[in-house]
Amino acid sequence: MLRNIRIVLIGTTHPGNIGAVARAMKNMCLEQLVLVNPKIFPSAEATARASGADDLLASARVCETLEQAIAGCRLVVGASARLRSVEWPQLDPRACAEKLVMECQGDTDAALLFGRESSGLSNAELDRCHYLVHIPANPVFSSLNLSQAVQVLGYELHVADLAMRQVPVESVSIAARDPVSAEVMEGFFVHLRQTMKDIGFLDPKQSEKLQRRLRRLFLRARPDRDEINILRGILSAAQGRKSMRPE
Repeated sequence: MLRNIRIVLIGTTHPGNIGAVARAMKNMCLEQLVLVNPKIFPSAEATARASGADDLLASARVCETLEQAIAGCRLVVGASARLRSVEWPQLDPRACAEKLVMECQGDTDAALLFGRESSGLSNAELDRCHYLVHIPANPVFSSLNLSQAVQVLGYELHVADLAMRQVPVESVSIAARDPVSAEVMEGFFVHLRQTMKDIGFLDPKQSEKLQRRLRRLFLRARPDRDEINILRGILSAAQGRKSMRPE
């Protein structure tokens, strides 16, 4: 199941960190490394720091956008050490690993996002996440190196995967629902924003905060294809009624 989990690094500045992450991933049987706009890659420094995990660097996928990196993923989790003004659903590393491993039964892909060394993930990037995972550390010295964070979460993923292998196949409950992928959800959010604008619901002063809260609501619900179709049908009907009103 670990082969279906993507480790996504966004805007990595130092190539040595990419190599160190590859080493941490290989230690914990993780295979998919995805890089979004790395400053320098490929790099001899990355290869040196990989210490034998250069096969992961060779197979790493480089993307221009986060949307490309998480395309096809039904579950996206962001790693962050910062508290935000809008509360994200949060997991500790162990619960995060269990949820990701359970999600990746069969051919389902999931993504674990890591942000820039200096600033982590932006709010806009966290908007694409279903959950936020936080690694508890010394409150007066909580900053972890990028590869250290990947190592901690990679260890929990490896342990969760080993535990899952001990469970008889017939007793593993696979969710009957089939949540839509990240790009389908994003299409819904674009439609929702446009509808709110069309019907005059958006307040420019509250727009960003309101949209972020709505994202949290629908990402927490994790709708399936039929539910998304129903929701988009409602939005289209609201837009149609607005267009039929006499000026």
